[in-house]
Amino acid sequence: MSAGLLAAAEPRRTRGGAGGVRFNRPRRRSEQTVWVPESLYRGGEFCDEAVAVYVKVAALDARRSFPGARRDQDPCTARVTELAAMLGMSPSAVERGLTHLNRPGPDGTEPWVFTKQRTHRGGEGQSAKRYARLVPRDQAALEIPVRVAEALSPRRLRAWLHLARATAKGLPVTAAELAGELFHHTGKSAGEPLSEKTGRRLLDDLQAAGWITLDRRAGLRGRHTVTVNTSPLHPVPAPTGPAAPVEDGALFPVSDLVGPSVTDNHDGVGPDDHDGSLATEEDSSLTPDGRAGNLSIRRRRDAGSYRTAPVDNVAGPTFQGAGHSEKRSNNSGGGTYRGPGLQLSPRVWQVLEPVRHELESISPYVLRRIGQEIGRQLSAGTGTERLTARLTARYSRLTAHGPAAEHAHRGDVGRWILGAGLVRHGCRLPSCESGTTWSTGERCHLCANIAATAQEIAAEEAAGAQRRAVAEPRPEPPARPGPPVRWLPWPPPPEPGPEPPVPDEREQLRAAATPEAVRQALLEHGAPAAIRLYGRALVLPHLIDPEHDGRTTG
Repeated sequence: MSAGLLAAAEPRRTRGGAGGVRFNRPRRRSEQTVWVPESLYRGGEFCDEAVAVYVKVAALDARRSFPGARRDQDPCTARVTELAAMLGMSPSAVERGLTHLNRPGPDGTEPWVFTKQRTHRGGEGQSAKRYARLVPRDQAALEIPVRVAEALSPRRLRAWLHLARATAKGLPVTAAELAGELFHHTGKSAGEPLSEKTGRRLLDDLQAAGWITLDRRAGLRGRHTVTVNTSPLHPVPAPTGPAAPVEDGALFPVSDLVGPSVTDNHDGVGPDDHDGSLATEEDSSLTPDGRAGNLSIRRRRDAGSYRTAPVDNVAGPTFQGAGHSEKRSNNSGGGTYRGPGLQLSPRVWQVLEPVRHELESISPYVLRRIGQEIGRQLSAGTGTERLTARLTARYSRLTAHGPAAEHAHRGDVGRWILGAGLVRHGCRLPSCESGTTWSTGERCHLCANIAATAQEIAAEEAAGAQRRAVAEPRPEPPARPGPPVRWLPWPPPPEPGPEPPVPDEREQLRAAATPEAVRQALLEHGAPAAIRLYGRALVLPHLIDPEHDGRTTG
């Protein structure tokens, strides 16, 4: 890199004034914002991928370029595959965007991104350093959240930027005007604006994703009013169309892991790779010593012995290239798979953290299927924390039972992750997680209604079965003949005793009663008759008398 370019890549510490720049304040990833120049996303000089790549590189370079940063602070050192995984793009699309950003502007201005290649002492490739040129204060620009570039495809991001600019300036926008600001960059229609049909579809896609609020026919003269949102109002629905094609440099679509598909073929133009480098190492117009480098492009072929070591080494010791262990499935078992190695998004690694020690025993094919399933759920709006908590809870319950864990190992842990660990349990509501609302932790109202309805149906069925049993009793089996019944005579009734006297005679009898007369009545007639004659006050003391012992006759 020449001295002039290196000087331009150094941190600019000028504050204020017409010659100052707009600094990108380093913040947390969820709060990071970046200034995007209007000349970058307006016009047809830069491709759609260049805008998204600039946003991410400028965000990663903000810690170095902000005033007061250390001199030894590194710029953006992310590999091409890492940028592709974070932006939901293919590596070739990221290389295409970097190629446009490393070129000088159409009016002779400096490039928006400076790339400095690095090589280890032994000759092995190392990730390049990338410096983002800050936006001057005298140029029109928009400050946008970085999460917009990570969530939207490059074309939708560019449409969102045009809508944000129109909203900031108070300009009404139609679908035809939005399509006129966007251009084809490859194919037979390169340099031509998009059709009005594509503009309407982009508005519908942004509204479905929640990044804009579209009030149809609510503006002046029947125009649509657009409200730009800096965060989606609702989760993105799961894709219902066919699976996205495999991009260059990946065994499965990276867009399935981090976001919607980047390919846009609804306007009659299919995907192409005529403007990006598909080589196995990064290529730049300048070498580290400032001389002109090799500008030829070597297409990716088989990984023969002549292949040089790649600059972006994405496979660790656990997951080497697929050529080391994975067999080709369409050549009758002969030879090994010689394509690119397995690549997983950092968010997929975060989800698989609870079972990381089990991944070595999983075949690359099953691991690819696991990555696709995780990517599908992430694209549908399921958060990374929710998937990690689900897998952690179910794996802990599995390992808590020894026989069940052994059975899972015998049946392959990878198939258990696909069939049981990642499957969502609950009702049809996306927020339901095993009968509980994930965001609040409360019982899911739909699951509660379903359980109550099931209990009512079960109770009605039980009551109906009971009514049928009562209405139609089962016939009793005929009784077996038993021994003849012997009827015993009733015992004779007890003697009633003497007739009770009239009240006057009873009063006289009780007044003249002696203990001997009461005992005599007890012995002859019993306690009930004695009580009727003499009363309880005179009879009860003799019933508890030790001599009488409470026994009566009669």
